[in-house]
Amino acid sequence: MSKTFLASFAIVVLLGTTPVAQEPAKSAATNGTPSTTPATPAINITPDTTPKELARAAFMAQGGEKFRAVQNMTLRGSVKLYPPNSVQSLPGAFSLTTAGEKLRLEIDARPAFVVTQIYDGERTYSSMPNIVVPPLTKFGWGALARFDQPGYEITALPDKKKQRAFRIVDPDGYTTDYFIDPKTGRVMTFLLYFNELTLGTDTSQFKEMDGVLIPFNFSQRFEMAMGAFFAEFSVKEAKLNQQLGPDAFAIPH
Repeated sequence: MSKTFLASFAIVVLLGTTPVAQEPAKSAATNGTPSTTPATPAINITPDTTPKELARAAFMAQGGEKFRAVQNMTLRGSVKLYPPNSVQSLPGAFSLTTAGEKLRLEIDARPAFVVTQIYDGERTYSSMPNIVVPPLTKFGWGALARFDQPGYEITALPDKKKQRAFRIVDPDGYTTDYFIDPKTGRVMTFLLYFNELTLGTDTSQFKEMDGVLIPFNFSQRFEMAMGAFFAEFSVKEAKLNQQLGPDAFAIPH
């Protein structure tokens, strides 16, 4: 498995699974029992619902202000990697912790692939060179949490199957396309665009923790010149607003 493929995979994990997280983290830690009970959308979605109303419905489905106020989040679980044109998977484990712009990602798929990626708010460290990642708040869940702030543009997209669609472009031009279930308002698919690459995330199962919707089973698709590669994720443990240790985002010397 090539280094280019592995570096690209690390980018997919960072952009596709990174949840919203604000700082500072001073609220009580939460590690409640996840619930899979479907929610009724806060906004009634009809054929006439505007793109901005669709974005608000998706925002509310994720937990609204509770979703926006998450201060840190940790996800741990398993992953299966499928290289382009292959039906054989590479199994591994992943751990991702975010707090604001800070992050720590660890992927262990030994012996083929082991990587640690850290951003401490100022500096970036990667055990695998040549991984370039944009600010985490620019795409996906981060952009959705900021959809109503000045400078964010929301436009309509053609619907996909039975899903309603809209696009968010942040003030710097970073773009994410969202496809939501009109019955629940939940984002089932989003596509983001970075360095002329397309990365897609499809969620098959959400669980609610303390009023915040968290993807627990999802797949990701990354389009490359040699073909698309896929990654299937299963979250085994999710924690919100924990008291993080002083070395949570420490960069190795």
